[in-house]
Amino acid sequence: MHTRQRAFSTVLQSAMLLYQLQQYQACLSLLERAHIIGQPRFVLHLLSHWWMLKAALGLRDWPEVRGQCWRLLLTPFGHLTGRLPLGNTGRASVSAFQPMPLPDDLPADLD
Repeated sequence: MHTRQRAFSTVLQSAMLLYQLQQYQACLSLLERAHIIGQPRFVLHLLSHWWMLKAALGLRDWPEVRGQCWRLLLTPFGHLTGRLPLGNTGRASVSAFQPMPLPDDLPADLD
């Protein structure tokens, strides 16, 4: 398993545990990290938005729910066009096209 896949899986498993414990806000925070890690890989990118949608539903955060629905629809186009902004957290409160700084503890190249 590649480094990116391993890192994504580790973060996603932790987020899923928080989801099961109904700690949706903490879950979303971890999913932001999963999004940053998984964004270059189509399936990982979709998975991060799917789980963000589930956590937003748990919070009944309707703007986030709408934003995640849009991002699930836009993800294939982002991959087809190569418009994937580095470091973007994937949340509805930020532009889907806005690059953001990578967290300090996350290497720029995980592959």
